[in-house]
Amino acid sequence: MTVAPVSSEVLAIYGGSPVRRTLLPYGRQSIDEADIQAVVETLRSDWLTTGPTVAEFEEAMAAWVGAKYAVSFSSGTAALHAAAFTAGLNAGDEAITSPLTFAATANCVLYQGATPVFADVVEDTLNLDPELVAASITARTKAILPVDYAGHPADLDSILQLADRHGLIVIEDACHALGAEYRGRRVGSIAHMTVFSFHPVKHLTTGEGGMVTTDDPVFAETLRRFRNHGISSDARQRQSAGQWHYEMVLLGFNYRLTDIACALGLTQMKKLEANLARRRQIAARYSAAFHNMSGVLSPRTRQHVNPAWHLYPIRLNLGRLSAGRGEVFRALRAENIGVNVHYVPVHRHPYYRDRFGYKGGEYPVAEAAYERLISLPMFHGMTDDDVEDVIRALCKVLAHFER
Repeated sequence: MTVAPVSSEVLAIYGGSPVRRTLLPYGRQSIDEADIQAVVETLRSDWLTTGPTVAEFEEAMAAWVGAKYAVSFSSGTAALHAAAFTAGLNAGDEAITSPLTFAATANCVLYQGATPVFADVVEDTLNLDPELVAASITARTKAILPVDYAGHPADLDSILQLADRHGLIVIEDACHALGAEYRGRRVGSIAHMTVFSFHPVKHLTTGEGGMVTTDDPVFAETLRRFRNHGISSDARQRQSAGQWHYEMVLLGFNYRLTDIACALGLTQMKKLEANLARRRQIAARYSAAFHNMSGVLSPRTRQHVNPAWHLYPIRLNLGRLSAGRGEVFRALRAENIGVNVHYVPVHRHPYYRDRFGYKGGEYPVAEAAYERLISLPMFHGMTDDDVEDVIRALCKVLAHFER
């Protein structure tokens, strides 16, 4: 059922009554008593960090996505950095990625002294355009970092074919896409390395946390060493072996995830299927409600993909509205709908403009999308009433601004 807008309603931003009494955030964690108890039990155990629960969580995640190895990290950003290091990125190298992403995707290339090269996105999914990736490959290119924007997998077949042809490594930024499926396979089992995030607004949370999955044993071992100061063994391994000696074999960081966090991750994994199903229900309800609305374009899904729906980003049809994105955004916030925008294109941030000389206009599809994007609330803890509040608010606001 589509909620009919009432055109005579006064918007809350102009003094009318808001659709909701309290703010509905765009994303939020869901924690229950089982999660709390698992953390409490770990706090009472012998290990708080780099203990048995870390390995258990990694094994469970590898099995769930269908990869041979999973290596946990203190955040998704740390996981991206580790993957960039493991791919061998260094000064003088280039890595191609999307401008329509959180800055960490490109920053991990900079951390290694390499140069991020952006390629524009395709209009339907806002993921990397493989043709433009191909045109951006040079003798200096070492890796491609496709982003699964909003939880919709990138065109992985085309990107992996390009990588194979040019001897490149594909690091899939799947921080939005845990549980997404591409041609019948779960994301995490396809690219050379796949990076996940366990931030509270994601499909499962460890507080902060990240993971890299891979089928390559050399990559897995390098990832483990990189997160542990470059040391070839961890404290638990040395304790089990009854020896103290350790060796630093590469320059790494302290990017370890704790047993406390992994205990939470394990209990959250038990709810992952249900969380994904709920997000897909919400996305389906949104898409049905907005199908015939001239002022908005709902996210597009390709036939061979089952998205994970980390975000539900709509694009405004500004030609049909008398207001810009900023005014629509503020009006929805006044209705107590916690909309957000994902993302400011990376090359438009001051740091990238100052360092690389970007002026704007280099990536027209991503930039045009950014000017029209609004992310609606999307998290598995939303009730049906929450969902209907979002729909009613958007209908109310757009009805007011329709030309």
